[in-house]
Amino acid sequence: MKLSNTLTNKLEEINTAKDVIKVYLCGVTVYDDCHIGHARTIIVFDVLRRFLEIQDVKVLFIQNFTDIDDKIISKANTEHTNAEYISRIYTESYFRDFDALNVMRATKYPKVTEHIPDIIDFINKLIEKNKAYVGLNGIYFRVRSYPGYGKLSKKDQDSLISGARIEVDETKNDPRDFALWKFSSGKPTWASPWGNGRPGWHIECSVMASKYLGTNIDIHGGGQDLVFPHHENEIAQSEGLFETEFSNLWMHVGMVTIKSEKMSKSIGNTIKISDLLREVGPNVIRLFCLSSHYTKPLDYTQDIIDETKRKWSQISNAYYELEYRTRNSFIYENSDSVQQPLLEELMNYLNLFQEYLSKDLNFANALTVFLKFITRINNFFSVDNPIDSEFLAKTFSMLKKFMFVTGLTIQQVSQQEIEEIEKQIYKRNLYRAEKNYLESDKIRLDLANRFNIDLIDHKGFTLWKKRPIDVQK
Repeated sequence: MKLSNTLTNKLEEINTAKDVIKVYLCGVTVYDDCHIGHARTIIVFDVLRRFLEIQDVKVLFIQNFTDIDDKIISKANTEHTNAEYISRIYTESYFRDFDALNVMRATKYPKVTEHIPDIIDFINKLIEKNKAYVGLNGIYFRVRSYPGYGKLSKKDQDSLISGARIEVDETKNDPRDFALWKFSSGKPTWASPWGNGRPGWHIECSVMASKYLGTNIDIHGGGQDLVFPHHENEIAQSEGLFETEFSNLWMHVGMVTIKSEKMSKSIGNTIKISDLLREVGPNVIRLFCLSSHYTKPLDYTQDIIDETKRKWSQISNAYYELEYRTRNSFIYENSDSVQQPLLEELMNYLNLFQEYLSKDLNFANALTVFLKFITRINNFFSVDNPIDSEFLAKTFSMLKKFMFVTGLTIQQVSQQEIEEIEKQIYKRNLYRAEKNYLESDKIRLDLANRFNIDLIDHKGFTLWKKRPIDVQK
């Protein structure tokens, strides 16, 4: 498998023959609800992980929470509470959103506040190696001690100086030097050998990545906004201390724009995941986030969302057509001569889908192939073709593989609901046979309102499906 490496600007091979692939994803700062930009980054990495796992590649996946930060403290002060409360409620919000989006849980979610001793130890070692020093307002990393500074962002030194988050501290040796530890008397603070304070932003990920994945990891990533200064600084302090390559590959996901404008709270165009879940459901969100190459910006418009809804409707239709026939053993034996050529065509689509994903997660082409697979299934079931057991089992298995990798899910229905739905469908079909369409339509509308389902009439039977938009209650 090959992925785009931001460090080299090249496609590079991931060694999937290793016992385990170690991945570190920079997580969110928990001071507010997550938005569609967060969703895109995390869904891209979720699909990467799923794709590796269907190839029997073990993935050790670490994603941190930044649970202490100036933004968290500011929010706590505004709401007259404390930082611990703010970080806790928005961590809970994170899990609600991403569980609803069917994102696989990380192997571990380390938090900054749980690793203060590790952070202090890391900084101490940098000081001992003369890679860091004590300034007026905190402990700073000595950028000049790391000659490769700027290699990730490809910025020249003048740009780095002007673009750096320069803390006001006249004792800094170099304007590019960044804080590892910030002195502070305001809560929350922790004791350190240099004075009370809290960690700088960049140090946390170096500490947690190296603690759980070692000093050399396979893939490190996040949104493209993290290339500089966050990941640039991570490289400097990690490689400065360990004197080995910190990550073999740096993977960055493009930003989501809203009608070609950058998302910004100041202009009020951010889209919260929780709101979008209520409006369009998790599957539309996932398909949208996978609709273009992950390194490129992705523009959110209503037209794109409407088109994505149609795609999900087609996919869910194919699923229910296969699920109904499987659940009801709806097969005719000795019909393999009809289905074998189609089965081979569908298998080719799955192979091509995986081939596109192995080439830098080419989602656009992969989803095009997926939808061709879906169209063939829907066209096949639009007429009453004979079905043999091998075709049904293999086709349903392939669809489930497509859906696992993309993370698409069908809303679960209880056995009690299934029995009630099918009892009402049986009554409706009796009315239809009597040409009592008034009563049959009443049942159809009642089922739609009570269970949020649509009915699909075939010759001799009626199947039902949950409506395409899985609105979250």
